[in-house]
Amino acid sequence: MKNIKKATAALLSLMLLAGCGPSINVDPGNQGGNEGSTPSGDQTASELVYEAGTVLRMATGYNSAKTGLFFDAETAGNGITLADGNTYNTGDLKPTWQQVEKELNVKFEDKYQGNSAAKEFEYWKERLSEVDMVSGTASLLTENGEAGSLINIADYLDKMPHFKAYLDANPIVRLSITGNTDTGAFYFSPYFDGVNDIERMPLMRVDWVEKLLDGDGEFSASASKALAAAVYQPYMPTSGKVEVDVVKADGSAVEKVTKDYDAAGNIVANMNAAGSLDGVAAVNMFRKYIDEAYGGYYGTKRSDLFVGQNAAWDADELVALLRCVVANPQTLNGTDTVQGLFSREDDNNARRYDIVRFAGHLFGVRGLESRQDYLYVGTDGQLHDARQDEETYKALERMNAMAQEGLISKAFMDMSTENSGTYLENDLGFMHYDYNQTQTILNETKLQKDQGEKYMAVMIPVARWYDGSNADGVYMHFTESWRSVKTDGWGISKAGVGSDENKLNAALALIDFAYTDKGMILLSYGPDAFIKTKADGSYETFDFNGKEMPVIADATKESLWELASGNYTNFARYYLGSTLSFVKNQAFEYQCTTDIGQEGAGHISRAIALGVIKHPELALASNSWYTSVPTVLPTTSVENSTINGYTELTEKFSTAKGGDNLLIHLIVEGYSADPSIKDSASAVTTLKDTWKAGQYLSIKEGAWQRDVDYFKSH
Repeated sequence: MKNIKKATAALLSLMLLAGCGPSINVDPGNQGGNEGSTPSGDQTASELVYEAGTVLRMATGYNSAKTGLFFDAETAGNGITLADGNTYNTGDLKPTWQQVEKELNVKFEDKYQGNSAAKEFEYWKERLSEVDMVSGTASLLTENGEAGSLINIADYLDKMPHFKAYLDANPIVRLSITGNTDTGAFYFSPYFDGVNDIERMPLMRVDWVEKLLDGDGEFSASASKALAAAVYQPYMPTSGKVEVDVVKADGSAVEKVTKDYDAAGNIVANMNAAGSLDGVAAVNMFRKYIDEAYGGYYGTKRSDLFVGQNAAWDADELVALLRCVVANPQTLNGTDTVQGLFSREDDNNARRYDIVRFAGHLFGVRGLESRQDYLYVGTDGQLHDARQDEETYKALERMNAMAQEGLISKAFMDMSTENSGTYLENDLGFMHYDYNQTQTILNETKLQKDQGEKYMAVMIPVARWYDGSNADGVYMHFTESWRSVKTDGWGISKAGVGSDENKLNAALALIDFAYTDKGMILLSYGPDAFIKTKADGSYETFDFNGKEMPVIADATKESLWELASGNYTNFARYYLGSTLSFVKNQAFEYQCTTDIGQEGAGHISRAIALGVIKHPELALASNSWYTSVPTVLPTTSVENSTINGYTELTEKFSTAKGGDNLLIHLIVEGYSADPSIKDSASAVTTLKDTWKAGQYLSIKEGAWQRDVDYFKSH
């Protein structure tokens, strides 16, 4: 835990800083004149010399024609004028990359086909002599790098001081991109959509929680519905006491609160034993439980159990709240129905899988929100696969019980019934698990703030986690949703640059520039014209996690709403050309988050900074359970081919948009979802014996141990 305390001590309130690159003095302008050039602001990288105006053919972008380095016809239209006052047309470099051209004194040529990383690389795979840099998935870039098609960037790290310093400071990042542990080779520059930062969060209609739980006296309503027959059974204890850490209500420090089950009982057990309950009776039972279980700690502001800075809610308390929500639609939205827990897009397997991710948080199961497949590092230092843990299926049994009670949305249960995408704007949905910035935009565009409607991120739940520090587990806030290397990146084509050292050095210089302070700002914020400046030309700044970061220009914020309806990521990628690769700095996104979004994220970030919310580390932690799994492991081409042959394992557990996932089916259908699975034990047996999960894990564990050995020897 020592490493975790060191890591979290550096995290201040609000949002977390993406990346920890070295601090340098940035000198604008080019250094090499007409005879040669080095990256602007990088006096130390003198070996990366190339001719001014060197052309780099870029088959690079994010995942569509809209998210390339150059404007596409749909985005540019008949010409689009941005906050810098310039008008851009189809085929023009986006402002970020125009500035990168100037900083590095290079010329970019568009070769991007507008594909996802995998499809883009497959398009160019047999034509790599026609491009210099190419997008691809980490696995494809590594596989083809090992086959000799891409430059081994590790050979040039001594010429890339800023990139090297970043990798030295973040060991898991280096391990995530290392493709060969014998040589230390890696073949792509990593992409971070934020790093060392929480990713997904629970979000709730705060005003509904307050309406149900707060106030003196008893709750009353003109109409309510009967609770469905109880199926869900208690997860938390039914007697005794549980003590957990929380942040004080004012955010100043940590204190302990006690869940006293001897005094109050378990709320789920209480409700189940009561038999028939309507919404009013359920709310009053829950209010009484909160008062007694917490000894009056929350006073009449009982909603703070869920939505306050000092929140301490757990899975059973959430089930009780969901029962109260779905049984009181007339009070909450004036209709006959309210949906409890839902996913953002019911026709998108990747979004539906968020419910599975959330199940891991509710019931203390590792690996359901892993950086790679379903893998996590155990207390024994070895890799484990959540799909081969009985605890995973027991958690899904609990989720299925919630579903049977109607606590999970109709749209999730039956995709044909209705569209969950309209739940919030139509006051039909209570909560989901998702990204804070994009979802809290709804407070500005869909909800009616003048009527007190408020959708906000809330604290991570308390669950029992077996981190090895206590044989009986530890009741604590823990999130596995921790940002690290994404599975996409940019590689340098060996056939493309050929023997031309100008092209090679220019491509390497681009990567190294991305890890300078100036590069990180430019590739996140865009050029200076989109940043607020003082009279002397310096940036207006604000304190962001202990570091002064630029403030975006007012015109930039106006464009954000005009062009992208407040969606920071779309705005940056479509129009500025930033956040397409390398490190996305969270300081820009934070400023584009609504006030309500900042409030909820602030609660969570303070809890992380104070050590109340635990999380994985981007290092080999002293307690291996807290070590983040590398996004990519150095499996060989033979091993990859073997894994690709495990078709059931691949097809039945997809988290892709158009894929299918057995774990989702188990929530919806229970064990009737697959004839070979009857219970948690048979699920594990089927995976190991029939679907080759045991062999899969053995291969991945071997690669992980090679990673560990490489790290220790270097």
